[in-house]
Amino acid sequence: MKKNIINIISCFFFVGSLLSQDVIAKNETLLPNWESTYKGALKKAKEENKPVLIYFTGSDWCGPCIVLDEKLFHSSKFKEIADKDLILYEADMPRNKDILSPDKLEVNSDLIKKFKIRSFPTLVFVNHKGKMLTYKKGLILTEYYYPFIQSVIENY
Repeated sequence: MKKNIINIISCFFFVGSLLSQDVIAKNETLLPNWESTYKGALKKAKEENKPVLIYFTGSDWCGPCIVLDEKLFHSSKFKEIADKDLILYEADMPRNKDILSPDKLEVNSDLIKKFKIRSFPTLVFVNHKGKMLTYKKGLILTEYYYPFIQSVIENY
């Protein structure tokens, strides 16, 4: 009986470690292209003359956000477009508030109020002054995001 309990506990730890490694690997592929602060994103947008894409998400609870994150933001096509023509900022509002610093949570909350975000996921494009250019709410087929993003870039 004692061996069975030890085996069950070992399985839980093994599965838990595998799942946590997956989350870490996923976040590492997302973060390099994204600015860590909103002010930094605006400053970089001014320097490089590019629009800022603000991605409003609930990373640890919003199912459509998780799908969008995997299918759009982790695609090589999006990374190519973003590296060339966009400045990216993720405005996350997780249920687990320990994921982000209190300062970042406050900035993201202020952005949600400023742009009147009522649903997740929402993509908002702004200029270097923080003025909204356009937005798209909800999850749509990934291939429909590309013409939308291209039109923002072309009209900037």
